[in-house]
Amino acid sequence: MAVGLGPLATLLPVAGIRVGTARAGVKVQDRRDLVIFEASKGTIGAAVFTKNLFCAAPVHVARNHLAAAAPRYLIINTGYANAGTGEQGMADALAVCAAVAKQTDAQAETVLPFSTGVIGEPLPVARIAAGVPKALVALSADGWSEAAHGIMTTDTLPKATSRQVKLNGATATVTGIAKGSGMICPNMATMLAFVATDAAIAPNVLQSMLKDVTDQSFNCITVDGDTSTNDACVLLATGQAGNSLIASHDDASYATLRQAVFEVCEFLAQAIVRDGEGATKFMTVSVSGGKTRAECQQVAQTVANSPLVKTAFFASDPNWGRILAAVGRAGVTELAIDRVTVFLDDVCIVRNGARAADYTEQAGRKIMAQAEITIHIDIARGQHKDHVWTCDFSYDYVKINAEYRS
Repeated sequence: MAVGLGPLATLLPVAGIRVGTARAGVKVQDRRDLVIFEASKGTIGAAVFTKNLFCAAPVHVARNHLAAAAPRYLIINTGYANAGTGEQGMADALAVCAAVAKQTDAQAETVLPFSTGVIGEPLPVARIAAGVPKALVALSADGWSEAAHGIMTTDTLPKATSRQVKLNGATATVTGIAKGSGMICPNMATMLAFVATDAAIAPNVLQSMLKDVTDQSFNCITVDGDTSTNDACVLLATGQAGNSLIASHDDASYATLRQAVFEVCEFLAQAIVRDGEGATKFMTVSVSGGKTRAECQQVAQTVANSPLVKTAFFASDPNWGRILAAVGRAGVTELAIDRVTVFLDDVCIVRNGARAADYTEQAGRKIMAQAEITIHIDIARGQHKDHVWTCDFSYDYVKINAEYRS
C-alpha cells in the first residue's frame, strides 16, 4: 500500500499541450498502455536520461531526436521496455516514431519514444502502431489524469500534480506525471516523468533548469538501488502563457518558475518512493556536516540502499547499529566516527559515535512504528548537507519482483 498517497488532485491543463491514451493491448488486453503527448508548434523541450550504459533503444532515439528537432509528439508504451534488444530494438523505436508521423503532420524526428516494462523482449510494433490512431483521437487538454494511469506498470496509484505561478503578470501552469515503483535509484531515478509548462523560456535555460531540479528531486530517491535502463524525464515549454521570455537565470521570473517546476518534480519523486514496491514506510535520510554536498549524498545513499537498514525499518526495529555500519562503509575518507550523531526524528540514538546516554529502546520503537520517519545524520566535517528519500523493504517487495514476468 502506498505510504501517504491518495487519489489524484485536480490537474491543470497546460496551454499548447494535449494528451491522449489508448488501450492498445501492448502486453495485457483491456488496459491503458499507450499514451501520446501532442505539443503545439513552437514548443521547446529539455530532457535528462538514465546513465545506465545498457540504456534502452527509445532512450537513444529520444536523445537523438531531441538534439535534432523541437518535439511535437511524445509516445509512451508500457509492457515492454525495448531494452537489451539490439539493432532490432533501434529499428522498432524508429518505427514507432514513424507510425506517429504517418498519422500527423509531424516529421519522425519530432517524435520522442519512451517505453517501460520487461527488458529483453521485442517491442510489439504492430500493436503499438494500431493503437496510435486511438490515442490521437483521444487527445485532450484534460487528458493528464488518464495518462498518469496509462504509464503505470507495478505502480499501485497514479502520480501527478500541478502548480500555477505569476510571471510578469501572466499566469503560468506546470503539470507533471510520473511512473515508478521499483528499479529506482540515480542516475537518474525517475523511471518515466513528463512535465509541461506554458511559460516562455529559452531552450538552454530550460535544460539547465531541468538538470538542476532533477538533481534535487529524482536524483534524491532510491527504492532498491537499481538504476533503470529506461529512465527519462522530459520538460516541455509551449510559451503560451504570455509572460516575457525568461532568457537567463538572472531573469526575475526564473526563480519563480524554477520553484514551481521543482515542487512538481519533488512531489512526483516522493510519490515514486511512497509507492515503492511493497513499501510500508517513507523515510528521509538527511545528512549534514559534510565537506561537500557530494559526500553527504554518498552517505545518505549508502544508508538508504542498505537492505539491513530497510528491513529493520519494515520491522519497526530500532537496530541503530545497521545505520552506523552503513555510514562507516560509505567511503568518506578520514571520517571521525567519534563525532557522528544520529537522530530518528527528534530522538537522539547516537551521540559522538556511540549510543546516546539518554536514548531508550522504547523511544526508538515509538518512532520506528510511524509511517514517515526522518533519519538525521551529522558527520561533523563541514557546512554542507543533502538528503535522500527512500522506503523500507517488505515481504511484498520480493513477491512483486519474483512474479514480475508471471
